[in-house]
Amino acid sequence: MKKLKEYWIPFNLGLAVCLVLALVLGANALLRVVTQHGRELIVPDFTNMTYDEARVAAADAGVRVVVSDSVYVRQMRKGAVYNQTPKAGASVKHGRRILLTTNTRQPKKIAMPSLVGLSMYMAKAELTTKGLNLGRLIYQEDIATNNVLGQKYKGRAIEAGTMILSGSTIDLVVGLNPNEAQGYVPNLVGKKYTRAVETIHDNSFNVGKVKFDSSVKTYADTLNAVVYSQKPGADRTAYTIGREIAIELSVDPDKISR
Repeated sequence: MKKLKEYWIPFNLGLAVCLVLALVLGANALLRVVTQHGRELIVPDFTNMTYDEARVAAADAGVRVVVSDSVYVRQMRKGAVYNQTPKAGASVKHGRRILLTTNTRQPKKIAMPSLVGLSMYMAKAELTTKGLNLGRLIYQEDIATNNVLGQKYKGRAIEAGTMILSGSTIDLVVGLNPNEAQGYVPNLVGKKYTRAVETIHDNSFNVGKVKFDSSVKTYADTLNAVVYSQKPGADRTAYTIGREIAIELSVDPDKISR
């Protein structure tokens, strides 16, 4: 009996420690399940979906969607998603809010932002935020590669504050350091049209000839078309920055699955 009493206190202390440890581990496990702690998700492509369609797709993917802006695209169906931030394919945390830009029923005018002095990437993001499109990258020798030196609309310089229609295309004059004049062509095969264009620009190249095959019949098909061929290809050959990349697209499942 005396021996039992001697071990009673250590035994209970050990049992209490084990119970506390089990509770802590259980709580952490539950927290991870509830909050999806540490889990990264891939953002779906909501382009050309209605808001309701995008909301369903977002819920299935573990993210949320919010309409933050609108543009006017004549050929696109009204209310369809024109753009999104973060872009399709980005890695995000569970529950991340995705900002959608949808096609409005009436064109609106917006003030041209000031992009001079920004990096090309920041300027591109600003254009997207304002509902404008990035057109050509016009390279000019400068100490800083991809530093914006000028902004053009329909071939002419445009001043910040000038009112233009949303959805307009803006060309950027950007710097090119001769020591950084080459880059590698990205792999575009399997990407939808808008995503392919974004990837070309993100890698400091220009969009060349765009060819849609006979399966592409509507504007909706254009947005859903997938690149099945590109020139030059992504073969790790270095090319001069600003070079045009030609792409061919289709919605034919047999062609795009090769």
